[in-house]
Amino acid sequence: MKVVKPYAGIREQMEWVETVTPAQLKGIGIVEVLGAIGMVLPAATGIAPWLTPVAAVGLLVTMIVATALHIRRKEPFLPSLILGVVALVVAIGWILVPQL
Repeated sequence: MKVVKPYAGIREQMEWVETVTPAQLKGIGIVEVLGAIGMVLPAATGIAPWLTPVAAVGLLVTMIVATALHIRRKEPFLPSLILGVVALVVAIGWILVPQL
């Protein structure tokens, strides 16, 4: 949504958006999309599967920052927290479980 929807439309739905520029918002959206794709696609295709834990760690850092922002602004933070936990599980699981 942050990548394709106009800034004004997103600002109506998410109050925190007023603290970033339109370019920053698009950048956040692109980082989130690339992180999600990076967690799934390399492992699923077998092409450069080492990118899966790297993407998971990157997405985890992004979600830590997002969760902190939402907590500081007293906004709902559960979606960011859940996605961060999923990224953490993927990163740790990829490191601890031997790959076939």
